[in-house]
Order: sequence, then C-alpha cells, then structure tokens
Amino acid sequence: MKKRAFSLLFVLSAFLFTTACSFPRVIILKDPLTPEEHLNLGVTYEQQGDFDNAIKEYNLAAKNLPRAFLYLGNAHFQKGEWKKAEGYYRLAIEKEPANADAHNNLAWLYFTRRERLDEAEKLAQKALELNPGKGDLYRDTLIKVREIKKVPAQ
Repeated sequence: MKKRAFSLLFVLSAFLFTTACSFPRVIILKDPLTPEEHLNLGVTYEQQGDFDNAIKEYNLAAKNLPRAFLYLGNAHFQKGEWKKAEGYYRLAIEKEPANADAHNNLAWLYFTRRERLDEAEKLAQKALELNPGKGDLYRDTLIKVREIKKVPAQ
C-alpha cells in the first residue's frame, strides 16, 4: 500500500509540476506603441549608437509612417551600409516627395561617397526649393557638392 501511495503521489506531483510550470502564452494582437513612439524609441537607440535596435524600431514605424524611411536611411548611413541607406532615402523621396531632408541626405551620401555628383547637386537644390527654412543646411550640402565638382556656388 505504501509503495502504491508513493507511486500515485509521485505521478500526481509530476503532473502538477509540469502543468504548474507551463506558462500561458501571451499573444499581442495590437502593438502597444504608436508609429511615432517606435520612431522616438528608434531615435533614442540611434543616439546611443545602437543602430540595429534603432533600425528595428524604424521598421516598425515605417509600416504606418513614411517619414521613418528617412530615419532608416540615416541609421544605415551611420553603419556605413551605403546601398541600404541609398535605397531608404529613395523610398523616403518616393513616399514623401516633399521631404527635403530625404533629398538633402541622399545628396550628402553621394557627396560622401564621391559618386553621382550631378544627381547630388540636383537633390541638394531640390531640398533648398522644398524647404527654404533649412536653407543654411541644404546650401552647405550644395556648396560642398559643387566644390568637389569644381562648379562655383551661387
């Protein structure tokens, strides 16, 4: 009897242990963060130099916030991933043609890489046209591109 009670107790305790240790699965049906919050979190990661986590957050934001493609371009630029940065800047321009920063940053990428300088000049000029309020910044890009092309700045 003692042996049978012990066996039953062992089986019961083993059952309770395995079911008690099973954690319920939590399924999140809705992202608790807004696209803007993902973007802000990505900026925080980027400021800390954590570009991989910044990129993850920017990708989540980009699902509903086209501006996030500019931030994806910036993060990849910081990582030296030129083709990815270029692709995201182009996507930012495609999704938001009036995004002057995307035009300027793509121009800066080309200036930095010393490639496609004619296009870089056009992009920087377009940024100036789109947002004269940031004229000093965009003009700096334009001047630098023109200097490297040996074209006098206006």
